[in-house]
Amino acid sequence: MDLGTQMTNGSANNQSRTDYWKRFKKQKVLHLFVGLGMIFLLIFAYSPMFGIVMAFKNYSISTGIRGIFTSEWVGLKHFDEFVNDYQFGTIVRNTLVLSFLKVIFAFPAPILLAILLNEAKNLRFKRFVQTVSYLPHFISWVVVVGLAFAFLSADIGLVNKALMSLGWIDKPLDILTNPDHFWGLAVGSAVWKEMGWWTIIFLAAIAGINPSLYEAAQIDGAGRLARIRHITLPGMQGTIIVVLILTIGSILGGGLVGSNFEQAFLLGNSINNPTSEIVQTYAFKVGLRDGRFSYAAAIDLIQSVISVTLIFSSNYIAKRLSGSSLF
Repeated sequence: MDLGTQMTNGSANNQSRTDYWKRFKKQKVLHLFVGLGMIFLLIFAYSPMFGIVMAFKNYSISTGIRGIFTSEWVGLKHFDEFVNDYQFGTIVRNTLVLSFLKVIFAFPAPILLAILLNEAKNLRFKRFVQTVSYLPHFISWVVVVGLAFAFLSADIGLVNKALMSLGWIDKPLDILTNPDHFWGLAVGSAVWKEMGWWTIIFLAAIAGINPSLYEAAQIDGAGRLARIRHITLPGMQGTIIVVLILTIGSILGGGLVGSNFEQAFLLGNSINNPTSEIVQTYAFKVGLRDGRFSYAAAIDLIQSVISVTLIFSSNYIAKRLSGSSLF
């Protein structure tokens, strides 16, 4: 390579670096936000992963942080103990049933609401319904459970008092304590609290659909249901699949359709425990109440591995069947 070519390449590289730093300075605010997000993830998401090693050790809190690395190795002892626990079957059943019920009932609810709001012609009514529906998302589960107690309690619940005053029931309904009612109560409260929030995402997906498609379909004589079936739903397909994959991935925690842990922990009691005790609450109680941090870490690690497996599996299946996927 001659000297002229080298000088040309060097000038091009210098110009490229200059352009890069110009763009970087121009977007410095955006880079600042990205950097803060990365720092947050490193501190609160990645750093705690060092504690996973506790699941394979006989850790005692008296040894402090140093004990995480110096405690005795016990291998898969804690995993084996959990799988052979007499409550294992009941806990796993409750977790899976509660999560699947939310996928069946709570996941389609915002999709349906988004379609109904999109079809509404009165903009004032549409905005009112959308605002009222997503406000419960900002209410803490502690407050939601307090409201449930105020309305559904057998002693002071307004619903029981109203039904008894009307003569529709002879004695108060034990909704909050009856094990048979817990799953319905958890799913119903999750739908009420999170439906409006997730509707925003699906409304955004609908807003991205070309309006000319609706106009052309209407000219061709397609009715409202036909337009929803052949235009709205296909236009929402990518968003629906992504949210469904994330929902399936968090099926043991219910994070996208209402927190299983907070519901089970706050609504659960010694009476409805046969249906309210789930993996998260069991690990929390064993870990903090009994001080068995290694055992609790093993339980949570099992749950995390299953969740990651579900995400990759559902993403692969969705990609093969529909062509849309999370990654």
